[in-house]
Amino acid sequence: MKNIIIFSLLLALIVPQVAMARDEVNYTPQGSHFELLTLGSAQAVKLRLYDAGAAGKVVKTVSLKAASQPDGYKLWSADVKGDLKGRFYTFDVKYAGKFRGETPGVWAKAVGVNGRRGAIVDMRDTDPQGWERDRRPRVAPHDWVIYEMHHRDFSIDASSGLEHKGKFLALTEPRAIEHLLQLGVNAVHILPSFDYASIDESKLELNRYNWGYDPLNYNVPEGGYSTDPANPNARIREFKQMVQALHSVGIKVVLDVVYNHTFNIEGSNFQLTMPDEFFRKNPDGTYSNGSGCGNETASERPVMRNYMIESVKYWVDEYHIDGFRFDLMGVHDIATMNAIRQAVPDDIFIYGEGWSAGSCAYPNEKLGMKAHMKQMPGIAAFSDDIRDALRGPFSDDTKPAFLAGLPGHEESIKMGIVGAIEHPQVDYSKVNYSKEPWCLQPTQMISYVSCHDDMCLVDRLKASIPGISMPELIRLDLLAQTAVLTSQGVPFILSGEEMLRTKQGVHNSFESPDEINHLDWTGIERYPQVMAYYQGLIAMRHRHPAFHMGQADLVRSKLRFLPTQDCVVAFHIDGRGIKRESWNDIYVVLNANKKAVTVDVPQGPYAVVCRSGVCSERGLGSVQGGKVTVPAQSALIFHN
Repeated sequence: MKNIIIFSLLLALIVPQVAMARDEVNYTPQGSHFELLTLGSAQAVKLRLYDAGAAGKVVKTVSLKAASQPDGYKLWSADVKGDLKGRFYTFDVKYAGKFRGETPGVWAKAVGVNGRRGAIVDMRDTDPQGWERDRRPRVAPHDWVIYEMHHRDFSIDASSGLEHKGKFLALTEPRAIEHLLQLGVNAVHILPSFDYASIDESKLELNRYNWGYDPLNYNVPEGGYSTDPANPNARIREFKQMVQALHSVGIKVVLDVVYNHTFNIEGSNFQLTMPDEFFRKNPDGTYSNGSGCGNETASERPVMRNYMIESVKYWVDEYHIDGFRFDLMGVHDIATMNAIRQAVPDDIFIYGEGWSAGSCAYPNEKLGMKAHMKQMPGIAAFSDDIRDALRGPFSDDTKPAFLAGLPGHEESIKMGIVGAIEHPQVDYSKVNYSKEPWCLQPTQMISYVSCHDDMCLVDRLKASIPGISMPELIRLDLLAQTAVLTSQGVPFILSGEEMLRTKQGVHNSFESPDEINHLDWTGIERYPQVMAYYQGLIAMRHRHPAFHMGQADLVRSKLRFLPTQDCVVAFHIDGRGIKRESWNDIYVVLNANKKAVTVDVPQGPYAVVCRSGVCSERGLGSVQGGKVTVPAQSALIFHN
């Protein structure tokens, strides 16, 4: 506790604060108070009120007054009498003799269709029945099993049997809830669900598709996922209903956040409010592009840093969000990420991509890169080490690795098994990308083999192993997920992998049509052994703490690797002394060879719980120890 207090005090010294309130509009039936923070050079701010969320004439124009000038900024405000509920508003800020254009501000909590005007609402009207009783499920980080999904992918196909196709409400339906519970995941990672720019919410019949990594309004749910984008309350209420339904069955909700860039610069609410204050520039005056999307935000600046902190806190407080996945976390500075970690409750799980998409106009050693995770305790990053060691590099879809029976990747997989921590049996000089441990604790590593931003696993196997048969594909699919789900890191799977999902070979499907991105739910019936294996493996992980010890010292003392063979990774976990663990000696063998191999273990007897594509704690026979045979392209798990 003493160390935490000292860290918090140091953080307060190094992280400057800016008085950036979460509410630019404070509604009461008697009147509404409007505030906007601008640069100190702002000359005027106009407030415009409308009856409609889009189009229509201005009903009233009000000039805001500069109430104070804190730290080089101006805080403008105005009070408008009367009940404005249901009205819409914009701000327009004047710099250098010119108004820059209308914006709902950077802190809009509700918006009209397409998010160009803020909406004046009573947030209490957006709460579903029983919302005050909603509570975040209690799940420790090392117990999480994360399921990444896009709202449209998950529910749009007729085979889903879901009524609210492509909507937040799909995740409130019994069919969806039952599937998640049967699979066994306890956290749903939803792709960006804030208001984004690329979809015309007034023309949803066009069926345009996007992942949503193009932020417009960071603190409002996306209207395209609601049943009525023109109704400001609908998107908020339905998002809360989704969270409430998942929480009611013990499933946590992770929000994918994209603070590293905006959809564009000139049209962004940041730029219309405080020109150039939120963005990094290169020495020559051009905008830096570490996001690969045309711009990058400047998290190290007090105004952006505090915006990120307050925005995350708002999603926790108002929407009861359980965790955050930071897109391109390597664009953000370490101090800001640590400040966010300190600003939210300990049970909020924070993880992100420990890389950027280009060079950033900020020192690399100060950015939230994977290599710097030891400087960010309590924050996790994706492990491309284990991902690419299993299936091949992100940069070349046709290049295979361990799953194709290619030797040389064993040490990288061992690193992933221990959660990227220091371990006496992992030789980091042989790890593909990381030449030293990058995690203090195994819960700082996200273990995965596929996600939205890449080929799904089925497509990658087809692309990297020409002529692969369906039986072999299934064997390797199950072997890959066994590595993920027996890793001491936090396991993460892409939605639909349990159905043998395909995206028809498309690598970057961010705006591909539904016929590419949709989940085909008939895969559950066509490949029942795949769903059954995922279920059995996830259930085994949940019930046996040996597979998710959560503490680096415990992993180092309890997990030992067997002698390395080409395309074989095998390890033993001593379950004695691990709290709530009922198995004593646990052996896991991952064999990617196209032939059976043998491993040497002490004499048994041992109960087999995973063999030849079947995973069941009820038992699959026994082995006696000594030399144990492991079938080709499969995992063997046994215990005594």
